[in-house]
Amino acid sequence: MSRLGTRIAAVVAAGALLLTGCSQGTPPTSQGSQASKVKLGMAISTLNNPFFVSLEKGAKDAAAAAGAELLVTDARDDATQQANQIQNFQAQQVNAVLINPVDSDAAAPIVAPLISAKMPVVAVDRAVAGTDVNAFVASDNVAGGRLAAEALAKAIGEKGEVIVLQGVAGTTASRERGQGFTEGIAKFPGIKVVAKQPADFDRTKGLDVTTNLMQANSNVVGIFAENDEMALGAIQALGNRAGEAVKVVGFDGTDDGIAAIKAGTMYASIAQQPEELGKQAVEVAIKLAKGETVEKTIAVPVVVLDKDSAK
Repeated sequence: MSRLGTRIAAVVAAGALLLTGCSQGTPPTSQGSQASKVKLGMAISTLNNPFFVSLEKGAKDAAAAAGAELLVTDARDDATQQANQIQNFQAQQVNAVLINPVDSDAAAPIVAPLISAKMPVVAVDRAVAGTDVNAFVASDNVAGGRLAAEALAKAIGEKGEVIVLQGVAGTTASRERGQGFTEGIAKFPGIKVVAKQPADFDRTKGLDVTTNLMQANSNVVGIFAENDEMALGAIQALGNRAGEAVKVVGFDGTDDGIAAIKAGTMYASIAQQPEELGKQAVEVAIKLAKGETVEKTIAVPVVVLDKDSAK
């Protein structure tokens, strides 16, 4: 077991004991004795990203509209910290937990005690690997990756060398977007992916990684970044080549991404609807807390934003 896995396992073990104690009294999801006001815990991977700030806003708006209480935590991309936050939700006796995992694999032992105690768990944007949570609310990242490949191919005339900036390793969002892009770009034999490297969904890392990759691959004419933050970092690294000699396609459709598209430095972004993701996730969690049945997977559509549609 990795050092991270050992730390998480220790936190989870303590949380399991706590949750067992809670479940012996008044179960968090008990319909008969449940307080009229639903209390939800939402564990977000990081709020140092405009996408997740928008997701949080959608979640808070939905909770307010429903008269529910929503507790939100920021794990700052630390899976161990997220495990502690989930444990605290147990102590606060929430009626359901929403998790946007830092790491999809590491999230499995974090939510296992909740599932054992019959507390509803909703995964948001990123799946919990190998675990049957109550519901998963997300965009179709594989389809989005294919759309990104088609957009980039169109931008560069279906030929040339491209690089890929990958997100946080271990997240389903990164894996699925990468999978979709690989499938989509395979349809264009004139395009060659010459490098892939993680930049962790971060703008500064996107700048640094792009700078290094462009030095080693000077003939690159296109970049696919698995989120807009990395795409914006790539644009900074490219300088006046962005949108001219090198076309950039991002993913998320954030406000900053849309501004870059309008400015001509980013060719396109695959737009998710983060506020809608947060809204639907909270609505699903409230239904589960009340004992209602919901769909296991709720897909929020993605669309291509280019200079025309971004208007």
